Amino acid sequence: MTTLPAGIELRPLHIPESIDAPDAADFREMVRVRNLVYAEISGHDDGSMPADELLPLYQPQPETKRFAWIAVREGEVVGRAGLDLPQEDGARTGNWLVELRRSAWGLGIGRAALAEIERVARAEGRTILQSWAEHPAADGPRLEAPTGFGSIPRDHAARFFLASGCSLKQIVRVSALPLADARPHLERLLAEAEEAAVGYRVVQWTLPTPDEFVDGFAAMKARMVTDAPSADLEFDEEVWDAARLRRYEAGYLDAGRHMLVTAAQHVDTGELAAFNELVIGKDRTTATSQEDTLVVATHRGHRLGMLVKCAGLLAWHDVAPDSPRVITYNAEENRPMLSINERIGFAATSYEGVWKKVLA
Repeated sequence: MTTLPAGIELRPLHIPESIDAPDAADFREMVRVRNLVYAEISGHDDGSMPADELLPLYQPQPETKRFAWIAVREGEVVGRAGLDLPQEDGARTGNWLVELRRSAWGLGIGRAALAEIERVARAEGRTILQSWAEHPAADGPRLEAPTGFGSIPRDHAARFFLASGCSLKQIVRVSALPLADARPHLERLLAEAEEAAVGYRVVQWTLPTPDEFVDGFAAMKARMVTDAPSADLEFDEEVWDAARLRRYEAGYLDAGRHMLVTAAQHVDTGELAAFNELVIGKDRTTATSQEDTLVVATHRGHRLGMLVKCAGLLAWHDVAPDSPRVITYNAEENRPMLSINERIGFAATSYEGVWKKVLA
């Protein structure tokens, strides 16, 4: 077992069946601390989630083996750690996180948590660990991405990753679009995209996905790890079928979260060629999340990215008219998608570093 500093416990996180269950206290406290950590880093609450909406995402799934811990200091939960292991045949990777309240920095908790993560990863036969971390704007020295696109400050988080033997591989831009008064501009852009997207039509649905689109949507979700820019990161190829898609959707439906999928369909073949996801929680006055967006490689060049994004955003007004903004994440080298976002009106608000460690 990993040696912990005096007075510190790294306790496996129990996943309750319901958020009101007698054994749900640790989970509720983990979510409370998670939200506080994100607010400390970003200065806002856009990343916050209620415990009952996060719990369905922690339920066991055959495609991912999840390990989770809470860091407890003298009886107080001060952070969390996690490791997700894809379960595809031959999978070599693991995605991990260590998140601590600022009051718990400098006590050796992060080092101990990462040592435990590495121990478990090795025992599970993994050789590649990758992590995503927000790096707020700051003065001073910077680290350049090896892709040649973007940089982050050499801040507390960056120093932790570097000291732990991780390498910076990619920068992810976090962007926001204010929704007030956006409609006229979106309508103009949608009209332009429709002129260019000859032979395609827009189809939209809210979860659950209609049966006629399940196979096509699942096929596009599988392409997210192969078609999106990935720098020198490694992703185990994912296999999606109807059953996996339904499990994915249950994570939203069981939480009461709302997802609108906007897709472009090739008229002659019926094939789905692009898609965009917009998501919001039960509180429709909070920020909207623009999650996965993809244009299938064989259908690029028809402005389908602009088509599905604008059509989705215009329809979103009827879903969440009081949502103030949309938040999205894109690799900094993904210039085609960033160009679409910038033309729509998205502006950068912060940046994430994507870190990789090869286990010896």
